Amino acid sequence: MEESNTRMTSLVPAEKLRRTCELRFFSFDSTEDLTPLEEGIIGQERAVRALDFGLTARFPGYNIFMAGPVGTGKTTYAVIKVNKVAQGQKTPSDWVYVYNFSRPDQPRALELPAGQGMKFRQQMAELISEVRSEIKRAFESEQFEQHKNGVMRHFQDLIANLWLEVDQQVKKKGFGLQRLPTGIVPIPLNPEGKPLSEEEFGLLTLEEREGLTRRIQEVQELLGEVLRKVHNLEKEARDRLQELERETALYAMRQPVDRTREENVGWPGVIDYLEEVEKDILQNLEEFRSDGGGEEGQSPFDGKAAQEKVLNRYMVNLLVDHSGTRGAPVVVETNPTYYNLFGKVEYRGSFGTMVTDFTMIKGGAFHRANGGYLILQARDLLSQPFTWEALKRTLKSGRLRIENLAEQAGAIATSTLRPEPIPLNVKIILIGPPLIYQVLYLQDEDFRKFFKVKVDFDTEMPRTEENLRNYAEFIATVCRRDGLKPFDPSAVARIIEHSSRLAQHQEKLSTRFNEVMELLYEAALAAEVDGEQLVTAKHVLSALEEKAYRSNRVQEKIIEMITEGTLLVDTSGRKVGQVNGLAVLELGDYGFGKPSRITAQTYMGKKGVLNIEREIQMSGRIHSKGVFILSGYLAGKFAQRFPLSLSASLTFEQLYEEVEGDSASSAELYALLSSLSGLPIDQGIAVTGSVNQKGEVQPIGGVNEKIEGFFQVCKAKGLTGRQGVLIPTQNVINLMLRDEVVQAVREGRFHIWAVSTIAEGIEVLTGVPAGESDRPGNCPEGTVNFLVERRLRELAQEYRRYEGEKD
Repeated sequence: MEESNTRMTSLVPAEKLRRTCELRFFSFDSTEDLTPLEEGIIGQERAVRALDFGLTARFPGYNIFMAGPVGTGKTTYAVIKVNKVAQGQKTPSDWVYVYNFSRPDQPRALELPAGQGMKFRQQMAELISEVRSEIKRAFESEQFEQHKNGVMRHFQDLIANLWLEVDQQVKKKGFGLQRLPTGIVPIPLNPEGKPLSEEEFGLLTLEEREGLTRRIQEVQELLGEVLRKVHNLEKEARDRLQELERETALYAMRQPVDRTREENVGWPGVIDYLEEVEKDILQNLEEFRSDGGGEEGQSPFDGKAAQEKVLNRYMVNLLVDHSGTRGAPVVVETNPTYYNLFGKVEYRGSFGTMVTDFTMIKGGAFHRANGGYLILQARDLLSQPFTWEALKRTLKSGRLRIENLAEQAGAIATSTLRPEPIPLNVKIILIGPPLIYQVLYLQDEDFRKFFKVKVDFDTEMPRTEENLRNYAEFIATVCRRDGLKPFDPSAVARIIEHSSRLAQHQEKLSTRFNEVMELLYEAALAAEVDGEQLVTAKHVLSALEEKAYRSNRVQEKIIEMITEGTLLVDTSGRKVGQVNGLAVLELGDYGFGKPSRITAQTYMGKKGVLNIEREIQMSGRIHSKGVFILSGYLAGKFAQRFPLSLSASLTFEQLYEEVEGDSASSAELYALLSSLSGLPIDQGIAVTGSVNQKGEVQPIGGVNEKIEGFFQVCKAKGLTGRQGVLIPTQNVINLMLRDEVVQAVREGRFHIWAVSTIAEGIEVLTGVPAGESDRPGNCPEGTVNFLVERRLRELAQEYRRYEGEKD
């Protein structure tokens, strides 16, 4: 009974269809008894070591890229780990922008100790307020008025004495001085000391007239000299008054300014700035003396605005404030736009135009993270215009610049502020999928220069006893963090079994913690609905069933169409050249196995194996490769003594979407061998597995979904006890089937066969031995290979005969 022995030896026992988690590994009553994980991650030793290295390496270019699929805990671990490291590091400086008195369009950046920036801003506000008050009080004081009046009287006396002296000199020359709106005019006098009349002037001799003219010139020269002296005295008076005002203002502001200096000793930039503030105040004393009401002829509004414009120059723009930071800053920027990362200069409307000043400079994530760590999502970063190039440019220069985005876009440059750049010292942690890392590494030379540390996250970890306990602690961590009901050991065991199913491996656990956490939430909700205090295995199973039910509408419709006969899939009987193939249909949040009928027709010709899907461009490249492999297998197996004269067509019946993948290539080969040998295939057995040219069956993905999909179809049409699925032997380790399927196999109502070669598979499907031989053409009679070779020989002979008749 060779047929019976082959089918029996290929059967996979129920114990190998699912690896259960034994409760003996857990010594707790509930996860409430467990200690939560410190760093919130397990099973990522490689990634943990790489991140530790990256955070320790403080060299240029040693920024970090954390690569891994979504849901593996990259971001959560990065935030926890980086914060832990940052707590033990020095808190960086605060940064402020202040007015640049020499270059107003280039605001100055000042560095201050952590927490001092806010204090300095308050100090400057108090300083200006106090200086205004003191200056106003000083200039309104009686002492200042006395000094001022004394200076004015002194110079008035000097000028009066000068004019008195001049007046005497002019009188000696026979002239008087008349002051007119246009100036001072010398007037000739008669001997009585009165102005010379026209009649008296007419009686003068020529010699007397010439003497009068000469004396007028002398008087005018004298007046010119006196006017110059008066002008100098007036200028000296103004200078003395200004000096008095300067001395008064310096005395008034000395105490508050000196106090502010003392509070900022050790920071030369601040000391230099205070000196410039002091000089600028002395140049704008009028704004400190007045109430901003405006000068005569000027509206009070204009005067107030002008005063505020001057006083705003002494404000402090606190760009980076670390007063509440402990250790190095850790910034997670979830919306990495250009402005959010690098800061901006804001504008406000004023009388129909847009204006700005240094107080409207706003910092970005780079400024807040400077001296610490910046965590970004690579996909979000790359989707924003200008940000990637700006990031690389910033890393190259080592300085943070706040620039107009319009200039980055190549638009016409506009007049705006150009704040002084700030030195950059930040470690960037980019997080994204492996594909983005590979593309950037291959296509962007700068990426290799600036991101030298790769932190590679795996999607699975070994299912060891230690990791089982770690998984339980992970569940305890989530429960405590999110306020979930505690899980008992049976629930933890079910979670672990589901984790192995997610990993598609009995010896592995999934590290896609996002999907595991979804199950934790939904199982806890099921326990809450039942009014239970502990989450048990039944709640985990309920959560899995409910989640599947929410998403399996399409699967139920397909099964319904199969049972109605709309989709032709046989689950009983035997047919030649026909086999049930299996594929996984992915719907985003849900995937399931879908059986499809594969048929083969063989006939005389030279076309070889024809893939109908490929001919109509519905076949992907991998599937087309699989079909070409079939031709190689047939030629290597049966065309050693005569040429193949074969034409064959293969197709997926009632399939209206593109076919991709090679997991059905073994099923297609079984259909070809059945058609050539004339041996029918058991339609109650579905097939999955790829094949190589040597006839070895190769493993495939989605084995659990494929088996369960065909089981549901057989269950809907009626289980006969002869149905099952033929899988590659290598996929046995990947089996984590649902309880329902395992129980059906245990009861003999469903079967799983595992094969390593096409020879083993064809024996299971046809019940006839494959008939291996030690040399070509020596297959045992009645075996599959014997029948196939005989048919191929017949086709070759008929083809030669046909060609001979044509000639």
